[in-house]
Amino acid sequence: MTTPPTKSTYLTEVKLLSDRIVKAQQPIRILDAIKWDDAIKHAFFASNCTKMPPVTAEYYMQRPLGFEPNEKKQEFHQIERDLSRKLGQLNPLSVIMRRICREYQDVVSMLEARGTATFSHISQELYGSSQDVFHVGDPTIAQLGSMMEETLEQLLQLDFLTEEPKTITAHEAVAILNEKIEQVFPGDGLRAMISDGIISDAAAGTDYIKIRADALFNMRDLRVLEVHEVWVHLGTTLNGNAQPYCTFLGKGPPSATVTQEGLAVLMEVLTFSSTPNRLMRLINRVRAITLVEEGADFMDIFSFFKDKGLDDEDSYTFSSRIFRGSSANGLPFTKDLTYIKGFVLTYNFMRLAVHKGKPDRIPLLFCGKTMIEDMKVLVDLVEEGTVIAPLFLPPQFKDLMGLSAWMSFSRFMTSLNFRQLEQDYANIL
Repeated sequence: MTTPPTKSTYLTEVKLLSDRIVKAQQPIRILDAIKWDDAIKHAFFASNCTKMPPVTAEYYMQRPLGFEPNEKKQEFHQIERDLSRKLGQLNPLSVIMRRICREYQDVVSMLEARGTATFSHISQELYGSSQDVFHVGDPTIAQLGSMMEETLEQLLQLDFLTEEPKTITAHEAVAILNEKIEQVFPGDGLRAMISDGIISDAAAGTDYIKIRADALFNMRDLRVLEVHEVWVHLGTTLNGNAQPYCTFLGKGPPSATVTQEGLAVLMEVLTFSSTPNRLMRLINRVRAITLVEEGADFMDIFSFFKDKGLDDEDSYTFSSRIFRGSSANGLPFTKDLTYIKGFVLTYNFMRLAVHKGKPDRIPLLFCGKTMIEDMKVLVDLVEEGTVIAPLFLPPQFKDLMGLSAWMSFSRFMTSLNFRQLEQDYANIL
């Protein structure tokens, strides 16, 4: 008769297998592998913004991935097999970790297919499509974006909602953010730093925030970066890295990106940090992806952003975000859908958690790079000690009474007919 494993033996196996996932994913750098180099940008502007960027599958083949794709997929396949052998096929933690292994195999296949339609097809599987719905009969993500756009366009015409000028340089922004980081995470070694190699104004890494060297900011921009990049992205990384056994929670696959970005945008809204202009930028990315899925090419999207009032530089930057990893007349890279898609999923999870009398589950979103679909399992894992509760929580998530009250009213108000409210208040507003 076989002696059942002790809890300590089980947790040792969990950590060993989790560490293998973390190590296996280390050389995979999706955004680095798909971004366009400066030569593409210079050539586009040298043509007075009239010639399509010469980005093809051959272009990407000249840029090595830093790992051998077949070997990497085999590595994840072997970890997946070992998870079944050592933890079992039905073990909830094994199910999560094996899904992550398969997802990383898809990521490798996607990067192998850079510059082809297959790249975008796998991107849609990982991040979603603008034509996805949350439930039967619901509006698509594209339609949700259009609904929001109507309201934002009205707000952006109001003079008293004009944003402050961006006069804070990248170096000044780094100094301000490092003060904020030290206040939130004293002694944890997290930092903001200058970077020339990113498309966006800022991006979070493992233990740092990268700020683009030529970017300009105002104080509200820095507040958004504080709650979005510091509180959420760095905070969940810190919490994930503190996990004693489930170390994979410190490194999120693409499916975790949906929850991460949704939680980050939700945090912007909860703290009153976001602006109509900020939200419109997110909606415009959804609209751009929709247009490309419908057949638009790079020049069409460049013109789309120009028509939205952006200059040539920003129009190129946003357009290249949509086509990175693809070709200039190919299908889109759909990661930018995760901000809106994730917001809807995360917000609804929180509303339902409060409605069902389980608001204590909401902070578990910060345990690491989590996924909404794993929250029920996470509750059990925290209770049994396999996962530890988040060490860091933003103030809004520490105060479950305030958050529960806010979400209770939200649940109540969304049940009202908005069109009827418009008619009822027609003589008031």
